[in-house]
Amino acid sequence: MMDKINWLKKEKNAVILAHYYVPDDVQEIADYVGDSFYLSKIAKDTDAKIIVFCGVAFMGESAAIMNPEKKVLMPDKAADCAMAHMVDYQKIDKLRAEYDDIAVVCYINSTAEVKACADVCVTSANAIKVVKALPNQNIYFIPDGNLGSYVKEQVPEKNVILNEGYCPIHAAMTKQEVLDAKQKYPKAKFLVHPECKKEVLAEADYIGSTSGIIDYVSKDDGNEYIIGTEIGVCYELKKQNPEKSFYTLRQPPICADMKMITLEKVLDVLEHETNVVKVPDKMRKSALRPLERMLELAK
Repeated sequence: MMDKINWLKKEKNAVILAHYYVPDDVQEIADYVGDSFYLSKIAKDTDAKIIVFCGVAFMGESAAIMNPEKKVLMPDKAADCAMAHMVDYQKIDKLRAEYDDIAVVCYINSTAEVKACADVCVTSANAIKVVKALPNQNIYFIPDGNLGSYVKEQVPEKNVILNEGYCPIHAAMTKQEVLDAKQKYPKAKFLVHPECKKEVLAEADYIGSTSGIIDYVSKDDGNEYIIGTEIGVCYELKKQNPEKSFYTLRQPPICADMKMITLEKVLDVLEHETNVVKVPDKMRKSALRPLERMLELAK
């Protein structure tokens, strides 16, 4: 199956992008593996005519928004992100009327419709940098309230207004689970994603995006780590650091939508060019502006 996928890639001038949370064998076949920010840049820079995006719906949408001349295929169109839809459009209008200088800062984990309402997009890797770089004093951070809360703490000089959205996978982690893991693995450092709740972040030795966690482990002189994000990232962690040990919480964080992406589905869409991502042109142009501004401010 992998041989056929590789042959089709060359035959069709296609590139396979995979998020760290998809299954291990899909990461293995991908040309590029990374977090949302990295894959957004790759999608924009690639010369390939076809992009097979191994991730959830908003990721394929972002690639299509930035690359209207390319064909973006999703291995499973049903793979979605619940948080991407957790936005109250009336509250956006209300805050824009209330604050003259407000900037609607939209986490890239959002639908094209949500992005079209924003002033700038961010990822967990660049959110703090982008918010600091904005001239606006008032920030409405959507849709993730937990990441927004973390940004608010790191940028106290700005008025960051929070939304009530959340990632069901990261928000489900509890402080007690972390304490239990620390007791079980007393020498391990706890590395956590900022989509988690504040009480979980308070127990961390390092808080960062998936790419940030991977980079931290590669540079750190420790040998044991408790990973506080979706377990798919462990594949890359073990690949880059085979001599180190990685542990998960009692209830390993698993995104069922990310796990819907399989080699069989990658082969099928590549072979038949189905599941093409379509974003209406008017919405695409509106959603492109905040994505481009993100790439500019996060340089």
